[in-house]
Amino acid sequence: MAYDYFTRMAGNDVTIAPAQETICAAVQRLVRVHRGAGRRWYPFAMPQPGPEKNAIALQRYRALLDVADSIALHRDLKGLLHDLAERLASIVNFDWIDVILYDQQRDVVRSYLLEGAQLKAASPTMEVPACQSISKLVIDSQRSMVVDDIDQVDGFPKLMTALRGEGVKSICVLPLTTAQGRLGALGFGSKQVAAYRQEDADFLQRVATHVALAVCNTLNYERLQEAQVQLARDRDRIRMLLEINNAVVRNLEFRELFVALSKSHRDVEPHHDYASVALYDERTEQLRIFAIDFLKGKGLIEHDMTFPLEGAAEGWVFHSRRPLRMSPIDVARFPSDIMRRLVAEGIQSACFLPLIAKDKVLGILTVACFRSNTFSDEDVEYLRQIANQVAIGVENALAFREIAVLKDKLAEEKLYLEDEIRTEFNFDEIVGESAALKRILKQVETVAPTDATVLVLGETGTGKELIARAIHRLSMRSERTFVKLNCAAIPTGLLESELFGHERGAFTGAIAQKIGRLELAHGGTLFLDEVGDIPLELQPKLLRALQEREFERLGATRTIRVDARLVAATNRDLAAMVKQGTFRSDLYYRLNVFPMQAPPLRERPEDIPALVRYFVQKYSRRMNRRIESIPSEAMRALAACPWPGNIRELENYIERAVILTKGPSLHVPLAELKTEAAGKETASPVTLEDAERAHIVNVLRESRGVIAGPNGAAERLGLKRTTLQSKMQKLGISRLKY
Repeated sequence: MAYDYFTRMAGNDVTIAPAQETICAAVQRLVRVHRGAGRRWYPFAMPQPGPEKNAIALQRYRALLDVADSIALHRDLKGLLHDLAERLASIVNFDWIDVILYDQQRDVVRSYLLEGAQLKAASPTMEVPACQSISKLVIDSQRSMVVDDIDQVDGFPKLMTALRGEGVKSICVLPLTTAQGRLGALGFGSKQVAAYRQEDADFLQRVATHVALAVCNTLNYERLQEAQVQLARDRDRIRMLLEINNAVVRNLEFRELFVALSKSHRDVEPHHDYASVALYDERTEQLRIFAIDFLKGKGLIEHDMTFPLEGAAEGWVFHSRRPLRMSPIDVARFPSDIMRRLVAEGIQSACFLPLIAKDKVLGILTVACFRSNTFSDEDVEYLRQIANQVAIGVENALAFREIAVLKDKLAEEKLYLEDEIRTEFNFDEIVGESAALKRILKQVETVAPTDATVLVLGETGTGKELIARAIHRLSMRSERTFVKLNCAAIPTGLLESELFGHERGAFTGAIAQKIGRLELAHGGTLFLDEVGDIPLELQPKLLRALQEREFERLGATRTIRVDARLVAATNRDLAAMVKQGTFRSDLYYRLNVFPMQAPPLRERPEDIPALVRYFVQKYSRRMNRRIESIPSEAMRALAACPWPGNIRELENYIERAVILTKGPSLHVPLAELKTEAAGKETASPVTLEDAERAHIVNVLRESRGVIAGPNGAAERLGLKRTTLQSKMQKLGISRLKY
């Protein structure tokens, strides 16, 4: 007998989804649907009930009351299902019973399969998408369903395979529904074909009603228990966050504080075995483990260990500013040494979180454990809140450390400024009588009385700063301040602030107003050393300040007018840089008003003896040594040396000689001098590798060892930073020497 499963059996109040049409067609001639006392369709005529059947029905309903009273006492789903199987076996003819619970959020159904009086599984035996389960049709239509022979059903392969494996031939599936919603379905199966008649379905529907109430109560109780456990856990976590907050506010020594907090956190989350804080070092561009708590570690990860961002999960978190959860540790994705050490320590799962304060990533918080799949989404959110508190502690600790360093340097800066005052007007350091020196001093006398911009050119160590001081001393501004700024010694991101100043809050870390060097030089002279290292993006602002004599601090809207004379110096070829596009031509022309060329020491060898005597006297007095003579052989050797580092190299060499001297006669290490001279004479590389090494070393000297950035060695060489670092490692070159 063929008929439409839903429209003819259940009436016009049920709609069949397109995806279900094929399924309905497969089971329509085998399925009977009923609605209580409503319309019913059967493939055969129903016999009228007699006295015997009435007695059976009465027995069933009495047993049903007993079942209802019993199952209502259960508070856990496992016990309920076990008791249900035992009690229903006495009043219902079945070989197989299945409780199907519907997860509406995930749109899946979970089957709890029972057989006879024995619970076959305490947990779901099967979980399938709802669309692949026959119970979903019952849940949607809220009608019971009877299948007389499952061998005739082509749909639902996973379910039918499981039923056939149990030897089931016919089934009856009923909805489990309460006033709170649709819970799922209750399925009965028999090894006989067409085992369930109409009166069986009516009775089983009543059983399903009681079971639905019991299941609903059980689920509500379990949810209540879970909520209580979660509430207690949330309470402990909130208490922990409060303790962290209070501790961070009270303590400035973060390293000991972190270990104490980590131990307290382990009391709340006992499965967390490892915790560390790695801070970013801007100088080395690496992470350094600042604090660590790892009681069961093998010693593979230690305090102050540094590791690069590249290839590490911490690096991904640092750049993305997002937490990362891993189980297991993915060494293929992150092949760095620190990740391999975590694996070697036995870590199975880890959570990495960024430490962000004032929109700046300070470092990474890592929490890990020896078990896998430990961190849930809720755990990650909790750890993120901890990371926020830890970031505040790190920021306070760094600020406290910076204040301590500044306090220690304050006395040194005082002495330095006093020395600046003493040496600012001291021209005894310009030593020599050579024609080249007299020529540039004559130029100083000519340009000093004017307010013209002066550009002092020359190699490193030729005394360009002394020439700038001489210009200031002989100018009409000599009674005002001489302010110097080495453009190559300040990181690119801070140079603009150093030059023009900034307002409080102008950028991350700007906690107070700062007056720039240009403003400090008002009425006096501003000396910009290594002006060729000024970033290209900063040059237009400097040009405007020089031309208009006005500027704005970073983060300010008020224009400041300034009257300062500019003296610039560089050892680079600015004209060539203009052609290469790395230096603005308009700024070059503004600086090149009065160029002066400081002569290298090799062009004034007659000044070397005087310089040697001056430096010997200077350092012997400083070291409390008594040196009365300089051997003539040593003086001739010193005068014959080319000194590519010029006066600075000569001064450092004499200082070393004074240190080595034990008696009244200067001890000059001539062997070292001859070795250096011989090395310089044979400086021409004989291999391509030697040439490459020499070229990289020269560029590193020019960039003061800076690799990355607009004026770093990588950009000057036209290489990527990583490529240059690889070449340096291969050639055995360390940037720290330069």
